[in-house]
Amino acid sequence: MTDDVRIGLQGAVGRITLTRPRAINALTHPMIAAVDAALAAWAQDDAVECVLVDSEGDRGFCAGGDVKAIRESALGDGVAARALWRDEYRMNARIGAYPKPVVTLLPGIVLGGGVGLGCHASLRVVTSSSRLGMPEVTIGLVPDVGGTHLLAHAPGELGTHLALTGTSAGPADAIACGLADVCVSSLDGLHAPTTWASLESAVRAAAVDPGPPELDRGWIDACYAGDDAAVVVERLLASDVSAAREAGELIGTKSPTAVAVTLAAVRSAATMTLPEALVQEYRISSASLGRPDVAEGIRAQVVEKTRDPHWRPASLAGVDPREVARHLAPRADDLEL
Repeated sequence: MTDDVRIGLQGAVGRITLTRPRAINALTHPMIAAVDAALAAWAQDDAVECVLVDSEGDRGFCAGGDVKAIRESALGDGVAARALWRDEYRMNARIGAYPKPVVTLLPGIVLGGGVGLGCHASLRVVTSSSRLGMPEVTIGLVPDVGGTHLLAHAPGELGTHLALTGTSAGPADAIACGLADVCVSSLDGLHAPTTWASLESAVRAAAVDPGPPELDRGWIDACYAGDDAAVVVERLLASDVSAAREAGELIGTKSPTAVAVTLAAVRSAATMTLPEALVQEYRISSASLGRPDVAEGIRAQVVEKTRDPHWRPASLAGVDPREVARHLAPRADDLEL
């Protein structure tokens, strides 16, 4: 059990509230275990009509996972990180196949593990403040928690753009990319319903037009086509669209190996179910523990916050295709779902 999650019944609604606002509700292993246990119990409980997942604090739903713990494990034997991922990915799969409606309220920051908890639900609610993204390439990792599945199924190359740049999407783009379903004017009144009918009605009543998407599929679809990350970056940098050139420069600051593996993973996930993509992500995440980029990226971005990661190799040209293939290869300890 953990004090960072509040779990209980609200009439016929099973309510899960993340209560770690000072850390923007970043998920720890005990939080993941508590959430999954509640979901497993309520799936078999006829008194529970639906599940509502929300959070405390005004900065965001969930800023991701406990990457400091991942770094500590990567510097050691990796056992703790793999155990966390096994439990987290099983929770993600459970949400994606849940037999009852799952409603997630996703204000503010929703990154990494927050996407895994919030965006496989059946009704995903964002606000004008919402920013959803998978920034893993920034710290030497690859989008996981079912993120490659979500991004691979976004229209055109929108998901590829988000995956390789690590940037986040506002409410209109999140809906356009398939990460969310509805934008509301306010979350007021959405925490209190006691039945599925009243919760769904409250969400629909609060729905507003999020406005037009900001992402332009014109240059995104043209530049991100194909399976070669280096070619993608070349197209971006050579584009006459300033936003494309900025994207190319941004990708150049990310872990080259993570970028190359991410593109391969997104392409593979396009033909996979969510459970299949999660198994592939477990392979990739586990293999990533053996790369120096993970500890270095988390050091630079999260621990010391120097923002000066020294990647090995330092460029996409130095990434060995065999290393990319190694990340996607089956493992003796493959995840079972």
